[in-house]
Amino acid sequence: MSLSNKKLFGTNGIRGIFGSSAFSIEFVIDVSYSIGSFFTHGPIVLGYDGRSSSFALSKIVSSVLMSLGMDVYDMGLTPTPCLQFTVKNSKFAGGIMITASHNPPEFNGIKPISSTGIELSREVEIAIEGIYYQKKFSKIANSDFGNFFILDDALEKYIAKVLSLVDVEAIKRHKFKIVMDFGNGVQSLVAPLIAKKLGCEILIINGNIDESFSARGSEPKNDNLYNLTELVKTTEADLGVAYDGDGDRSIFCDEQGVIHWGDKTGSLLAFYLIKIKKLQTSVVCPINSSTIISKICKDLDNNLIFTKVGSVEVTHSMKNTNSKIGFEENGGFFYGLLNYVRDGAITTALILEMLSYFKQNPSELNRGVNDCTNHDKTIVSLSHIFHILPNTYQYKSSLKLLNIEDIPKVLNLCKNHGSIQKIENMDGIKIWFDDESWIMFRPSGTEPLLRIYAESDDKFLLDSKIREYVDLIKKSFPI
Repeated sequence: MSLSNKKLFGTNGIRGIFGSSAFSIEFVIDVSYSIGSFFTHGPIVLGYDGRSSSFALSKIVSSVLMSLGMDVYDMGLTPTPCLQFTVKNSKFAGGIMITASHNPPEFNGIKPISSTGIELSREVEIAIEGIYYQKKFSKIANSDFGNFFILDDALEKYIAKVLSLVDVEAIKRHKFKIVMDFGNGVQSLVAPLIAKKLGCEILIINGNIDESFSARGSEPKNDNLYNLTELVKTTEADLGVAYDGDGDRSIFCDEQGVIHWGDKTGSLLAFYLIKIKKLQTSVVCPINSSTIISKICKDLDNNLIFTKVGSVEVTHSMKNTNSKIGFEENGGFFYGLLNYVRDGAITTALILEMLSYFKQNPSELNRGVNDCTNHDKTIVSLSHIFHILPNTYQYKSSLKLLNIEDIPKVLNLCKNHGSIQKIENMDGIKIWFDDESWIMFRPSGTEPLLRIYAESDDKFLLDSKIREYVDLIKKSFPI
């Protein structure tokens, strides 16, 4: 295998099962040397999530960095966006977050952060991979070891900044009741403190940091949010929110317990921020996002930029175009006024601000892509606000093949099947049947897995196309 074909970084950082041959202590040491050699100097901010291996990994990484002469500032347990904010707003050369985000508990990862507080570009990742595979590590004299410091005020500074970006008094007036499901992750350290300062009554699910994510797993999904949606309904809460393991993604449900996925929530926040708050910005989102955002941007005469799937792609597109809004269908929302990264806590604060605004100004609900005729502010709710958006039906799943070599053959089979309107090849293949209906197949880069996304304004058409293509694949290739 040539050097150019070797990969350390996946879609989001370097991940693996710690202790396995592919993610051994020796591997972590060499990766840390590679990242440190790229940064060339410190200081570096280090933080980690609540996984069983995170503390040990942080000690390995910090020891290597100090051996390269770099000072290390340790945040300890922290949500990823808090570390990214800290790097951005202090004079650090970079940061490293120990996390595997939504992956199962046996996994862990190393996520380097640039001096600007965002994820490294793909070009920088390739440069670090070159250092790793060629073992071109920096060396220093033994007398030049770096120092280790505890950074104990970073979360308070982050919380203060989030509160400065929303209308605190407007939110407080409504005394919202919010159910927060932390999934045993580290967002439990920050998001409830923000909600309390916003005058909310908080009901907490899975708020203890648990290394095995024993309650519902580290990723919020349709099939593990039953307790959240039921508690929202039985307590008559205004909304519910679930976070992933490292706290950078958030999935919301309305007062009726209906889950709204990230591209719908992102589209709604984009409408609110651009139409109501007059934020002058383009919008960035991946190619697998709902057509809803296209309709909103068209209605607002606003520029929309599509990227490949992945937070790194969205982050760097936002930075390069100076966009202040980005989002992903998986619940990542990027608010550029804070940072060009996805962030579950600021997203929650913005949702609360949006809800408070429409409760105070119910007639504004008629200014959406769809009209909402409810003008009584005493019963304006999150479900009513979501009615601003056009109705659409969405599907997402995955299909595992026996052989990774079959992936290109499957994509070729699908794009040459049936009657289609057009095909987009930005990331996998996105097949359009009409202006409202599409199905997308995106291959995993590491395993024989196809991720499937689909959408239509016609539920019957959506279901039939999904069956048609899945049956086609299953009949043609071993599953």
